[in-house]
Amino acid sequence: MGDQKNRRLIIGTLAVLLTGSIVYHFLEGWGWIDSIYFSVITLTTVGYGDLSPQTDLGKIFTIFYVITGIGILFTFINTFFQHRVDKIQTKQNKK
Repeated sequence: MGDQKNRRLIIGTLAVLLTGSIVYHFLEGWGWIDSIYFSVITLTTVGYGDLSPQTDLGKIFTIFYVITGIGILFTFINTFFQHRVDKIQTKQNKK
C-alpha cells in the first residue's frame, strides 16, 4: 500500500476517526478512549450500544458521520485486503 492513492486513503481514514473522536470528546464530554472507541465501533457498524450520543448536536453529527465515515472506512478495509490478496497471488505466480 505504498502508492500515493493508498496513502491518501489511510490519511483520510485516520482523519475521519480523529474528527469523530474530537467531536465526541467535546460535544458529549467523553474521555479520549471512549471517544475513539465510539468512533471506531460506529464506523465499523458494530454498535455495541454501551455508548450513545446524548446531546442533540452529538446525534446530528453522528448522522452525517456515519453516512460519510462508513464508506471511507470500508474503502480502506477493502483496499487493504485487496492489496494483500494481490501480493499473495503475485507470490504464487512466481513459484
